[in-house]
Amino acid sequence: MDAKICIVGCGIAGVAAAHRLYQAGFRHVQILEATARSGGRIHTGRLGDNIVEIGANWIHGPSKENPVFCLASQYGLLDPAALTPENQAMDFSGVPQWVPSVLTSSGQKLDHEVILPAVEIFFNVLDEATEILSKAGKPPSSLIEFIRSEIHQRAEKKWKGIDATTRSLRLCAISVLMKYECCNNGCATMDEINIMARDQYKILPGRDCTFPGGYEGLVKKLMLELPGNLVTYKTPVRCVHWNNTEQSKNDVILECDTGERLSADHVIITVPLGFLKKHSSTMFRPPLPLHKHNAIQRLGFGTNNKIFVEFDSPWWDPNCDAIYFLWEDEDALVDSVEDIQRSWLRKLIGFMVLKPTERYGHVLCGWIAGHESEYMETLPEQEVMQSVTQLIRRFTGNPIITPRRILRSQWFHQPWTCGSYSFPAKGSSEMDMENLMEPLPTEGSQAKPLQVLFAGEATHPNYYSTVHGALLSGWREADRLISYYSSTTQSMKHKSQL
Repeated sequence: MDAKICIVGCGIAGVAAAHRLYQAGFRHVQILEATARSGGRIHTGRLGDNIVEIGANWIHGPSKENPVFCLASQYGLLDPAALTPENQAMDFSGVPQWVPSVLTSSGQKLDHEVILPAVEIFFNVLDEATEILSKAGKPPSSLIEFIRSEIHQRAEKKWKGIDATTRSLRLCAISVLMKYECCNNGCATMDEINIMARDQYKILPGRDCTFPGGYEGLVKKLMLELPGNLVTYKTPVRCVHWNNTEQSKNDVILECDTGERLSADHVIITVPLGFLKKHSSTMFRPPLPLHKHNAIQRLGFGTNNKIFVEFDSPWWDPNCDAIYFLWEDEDALVDSVEDIQRSWLRKLIGFMVLKPTERYGHVLCGWIAGHESEYMETLPEQEVMQSVTQLIRRFTGNPIITPRRILRSQWFHQPWTCGSYSFPAKGSSEMDMENLMEPLPTEGSQAKPLQVLFAGEATHPNYYSTVHGALLSGWREADRLISYYSSTTQSMKHKSQL
């Protein structure tokens, strides 16, 4: 194929699009990447001798419906346990899959049975929220107030006769779960979520699994099947000049920060939504149509960071998968802190235990979202380590626990990312996702079609925020171009036969 196609961004969406196009016979494909590496928000790093995922962590829903799982299986990148039919058939419906240990701010370990009723009420409220609000006819002005009201009503009915201490602990546990949902969605507070759009997200079956050799192994396998010179690194695209009126062979001009100007027949934009939110008004000339600009601004894009902590020996139970921190003064159901500078660490929901020990050593991975997470990024690493050490000592009641080292992600201050992943924000709709993925020029224009196409996890209506959503979006836009040239070729053949 003679068509020249430029892809902006070498994350999984860009790599998937290039891979698909190259396999279909397109030979003039180029990826422009702002950084010095491929993978985007797939980023495998090291903490000492241990592999850690600074970016994407799991294959969510590792089953035959998941293309990431299928590719990882094909390339031999997974443990045998992840490939079993039993693992692929498990269905958790969005509820955490881990065996937890719950520690309190007074240094006590709670029996899991004490807080199970809180877990049940919280996820029932979330599951039933869309139906309840649909009957009400409109979304609540405050999702937090709606959740608080529903939970208190159900607690009154179900927890009659429960002593005040246990009741308070269960409400504090719900605060932990609300913070967990902030991490899950990448939002600052649950008030930012469009709960009416929660059903858009589709959960695939299978127990989430990881890559033994690191998630970047998937990117490397795909890249090995592409020409070595296909990616140009350290080349940020400053402006995309589309819908040109100049009479030239190519329709799109890419202006790079290096001063270079590249021409292409088609451009696939795969940059994160966070970057588009910050730069879309200057990145496109002419400016984006208003409906696309508004979609970019309305859709949510938040921050969820990790704090990896390594120890010389484990202080947690051998069968423990996750450790949650329960503050005993948060029975008012809170998901954010008022004084971020003094209390940012309260947003850290706890730690996941990285397993198996043979692969990861004695490493915990903490999760923190929202503005508290953004503030954490600005602190010196030593200060983060001191704060985390004090937190662990307080909640374990052990004053001598000392980490060996830490490593934290800083996605909000990454200039080409500006956050972690997308979510359906309050005020957004499914139409915004459709508008975001719509190619330019829009349908009905007299200009050459498919000049600028859009991919990335934020453009997938059902699998946003996931690697498989990003990968599928890259395939979708590649297939759009493949279909366009296939139909064009058929039309030309038909004309020549007349």
